[in-house]
Order: sequence, then structure tokens, then C-alpha cells
Amino acid sequence: MIKGLWKKIFQGSPGKRFSAWQVELTSRCPLECRMCSRTAYKDFFRNDMSLGDFKRLLPYFPEVEAVVLEGWGESLLHRNLVECIRLAKKEGPRVGFVTSGKGLNEPFISELLKAGVDFMGFSLSGATPQTHNFIRVNSDLDELLKNIRTLQEMKVREKLSNPQLHIVYLLLKENILEVPALIQLARDLEIKEVVLIHLSHVGNAWQEEQRVFSQNSSKDYEKILKEAEEKAREWKIELQRPSLSFGEVSVCSENPLRNLYISVEGGVSPCVYLSPPVPSPFKRIFKGREVEIAKVSFGNLFREPLDRVWNDQNYAAFRECFARRKKHFDAMFTSLWDPDRLKGMEPSSLPASPEPCSTCYKLLGL
Repeated sequence: MIKGLWKKIFQGSPGKRFSAWQVELTSRCPLECRMCSRTAYKDFFRNDMSLGDFKRLLPYFPEVEAVVLEGWGESLLHRNLVECIRLAKKEGPRVGFVTSGKGLNEPFISELLKAGVDFMGFSLSGATPQTHNFIRVNSDLDELLKNIRTLQEMKVREKLSNPQLHIVYLLLKENILEVPALIQLARDLEIKEVVLIHLSHVGNAWQEEQRVFSQNSSKDYEKILKEAEEKAREWKIELQRPSLSFGEVSVCSENPLRNLYISVEGGVSPCVYLSPPVPSPFKRIFKGREVEIAKVSFGNLFREPLDRVWNDQNYAAFRECFARRKKHFDAMFTSLWDPDRLKGMEPSSLPASPEPCSTCYKLLGL
């Protein structure tokens, strides 16, 4: 069973053609987080999607279960965020975003509530101001927590169940010790879901040194996460946590078979990590070595209809790689009850992934 809002958004259900569209309203951000790619790449493009261009996407939203209004920037900076939520909601999908919370105040929250935003995730990088503020440069944890509490109070006052709130916490060596305290913090904030994620896109030496996952999981780190899981169970908080060690998956959590990413400029990519707002090619670090990746885009929805982009020969071939992997994995799983079918099938013999994905930690289940 898929539990948790975030898993439901990206894994989806067979009800609609797409599970999630991630739409980048802006690539601007007021923060300079140490783990962010904008720290690793100094030539980030900073731009906003116009409201007119956003409206070009609306006819497709009835086919989408969830529209996530975020990319490489802070969506709260977009001057038409509230209007974009209203317009998207009219087409039927759930609509929300993940935010640093910087700039939220009571009038802004009021407008978001009136627009009917369905979900909001808040990015934390520590359970204490010392840790959070060190990692998320230009963010202040006390201010962020005040904004979250204001939002919760206004929901109660207006008798609203939405937006559903969750915390997104990127695990680093610098902050993993504070994960159990994070669960306590979530309880205090009356937030029922915490999503722990890995630094899957590594761009510089500091980020490479800070990742907590490895070929073999750390017993010390595992003990910390187990303590957090126990607290979460006790307080009925849904905790999503990744593995601390490598393990290849057939289809990554970005699920390019049912999801897509649209950049500020309208470019369509299978996921956000294949289209950062930097010149192509860009570099990332994978298992200690630097690799060069060409940006991936299969068309532009501001200039082309969806079916032409989605059915592009190269895009179809990209997805077919994952379809073959999924079919092979499903066959292996089924064969556990059929020893004859299992003969000759090795767990490590999954069909090849698309080349740009072969050096991505997401494909290792991280």
C-alpha cells in the first residue's frame, strides 16, 4: 500500500493519464542552501513563467492527478502564484508546492487558503536554529516555525482541512542527528507527515562529503532513523524514509512513466534533475567521480501540443527503457512463486536505463 501524501502524488493511481506534473513557476530563490545545486552551479538562470504561458498548460490539467507548482526556485516569489493555484484547481487536479516558507505572512496565507491550495510541504534542514540556519543560508527556523503555526491557526479558524501539511527534510551528515527531534517538532506543529529525502543530485565536494548513504548502510545512522520511526509510530506521524544503502530499482521515485517536469521556459523533461536551469551540459558527482550530463528536453508545451511532445520518438524510447525494466522486475517478483520461471533470471539483470539516468542516485532507490 502506498502511504503518505507525497508518495500518492508521485506514484498516483490509474484514474488519470498522469500522476503528477511538476511545473516550475520560477527559478529564483532568496536562499543559498549549501546542499542546493544553485550553490554548486554559479551560472543559474533566474526567470519566471508568465501567467499567459501558464494558461497554455491548463487544458491538460484534467488529465493530471496532482500539479506541483515548484522547480528549482521558491514558488512564493512568483507574483501570480495564488492565481495559478486558482486556475489549476478549476481544472480538477490537486494543487500544491514545497516551500522554504520565507515571505509567508497572514495576508499571503489568507490568499492561499482562499485559492484552495491542497498541500504544502515545508523544507527544514535541522530541528534547531543553529543547524537549520547554517545549512539553509538566508532562512531562519524561528521565523519559519512561526509562519507554519500561523497557517495552522488560520486553518482552524476557517475550519479548513486543507492544505495538508508535511515536512521535507534532506538528510545530511550535518543534520541527521536531529531527525528524532524533528519528529517531536512535527508533533508540536501538528504536522502528520514527515518525508526524509537524500541528496540525490550532488554538485560539489561539500555535498559529496555530506551525503549519508553509501554502498553499505551505517549502523549509527540507521539507529538514529529507527529512533525517529519509533517516535513517529508513537505519535501517529507518517514518516517516509529512504534506505541508507544502494539498491537498484526498476523505476525511480520520479516515475517518468506517469510524471513529467515543465521548466520556466516550457521545456518538458522526465524529471527536474535532468533539466536544471544551467547551461548544457552540466556536471554532477556520482559515486565519487565527476560526470557530464546533457540536459534532457523532449519538446516545449508553450509551442507544441502535449500529444506531439509525449509521443516524440525519443521521449517514447526513453520511457520504454523504464517500461522494460518494470516488466522485468514484475516478472521476477511473480517468479518467486514459480521456480521454473525464475530460472535464468538474475536480480541484477534489469534492462539498461536511459543513459542520463545511469549516473543518478535516484535509480539506486535513494
